[in-house]
Amino acid sequence: MQVEFDKVDAYEPDRSLKGKLRRRLIRLAHRRPAKVALQRPMVSFSFDDAPATACEAGARALEARGLRGTYYFAAGLTGRDGPMGRFATGEDARRLHDAGHEIACHTYSHLDCGQASTAVTLADVDQNAERLAAWGVGEPANFAYPYGDVGGPAKTALADRFKTLRALHHGLIATGADLNQAPAVGIEGDDGEAVANAWLDKAKARKAWLILYTHDVAEKPSQWGCTTAALERLIDRAVAEGFDVVTVAEGARRIGL
Repeated sequence: MQVEFDKVDAYEPDRSLKGKLRRRLIRLAHRRPAKVALQRPMVSFSFDDAPATACEAGARALEARGLRGTYYFAAGLTGRDGPMGRFATGEDARRLHDAGHEIACHTYSHLDCGQASTAVTLADVDQNAERLAAWGVGEPANFAYPYGDVGGPAKTALADRFKTLRALHHGLIATGADLNQAPAVGIEGDDGEAVANAWLDKAKARKAWLILYTHDVAEKPSQWGCTTAALERLIDRAVAEGFDVVTVAEGARRIGL
């Protein structure tokens, strides 16, 4: 399935009662429980869809502190304009990869895996992974569901391909967490920094792994992004309080994946 875009519009996932119930039930099934024993809490800073600002301002914020992040690229969006600004390109992905950041996998067309068939979902993921490989950024080891949603059969099928499959519901990766639908916390919206700080508190207390995500990083971000200053404050706080700041790939390695 080849999908190309001139302009990417905002999309709303299924918010019906049926959709909400389905999402809750899926989280109870097809699970792969984590086993986590850490001496220090970990946090990963990740960027969904790879808007150009995340690859520029976001990368600079991490690199200035000797740190690296994880970028979930949807290759069909690259170079297009969208509600979070312009999306990055394959050249941007290669630059990030060469600098030590992780290039991870979304779906190619930013497909809603909760509403698409299993066959369509897997084909779209295959197309994305093939495009990332063509960019020279390696085979992706980790995946994030666009909109945090997935169907049961696709969740099971994708578990054989990736070390972690990341969703969007809040939580920590500690013993028992589902690696096939791993929790994460968004740095987005007016209260994004405060929410992220509250989850840093919880991760520190439990010596757990917290995955934070955002989209664009700008002085005036979209509703799905955060300011550069907020991102920098969160990074600095994590470092000051003894967190290991790692890519998702490194976090997965440290819990034995």
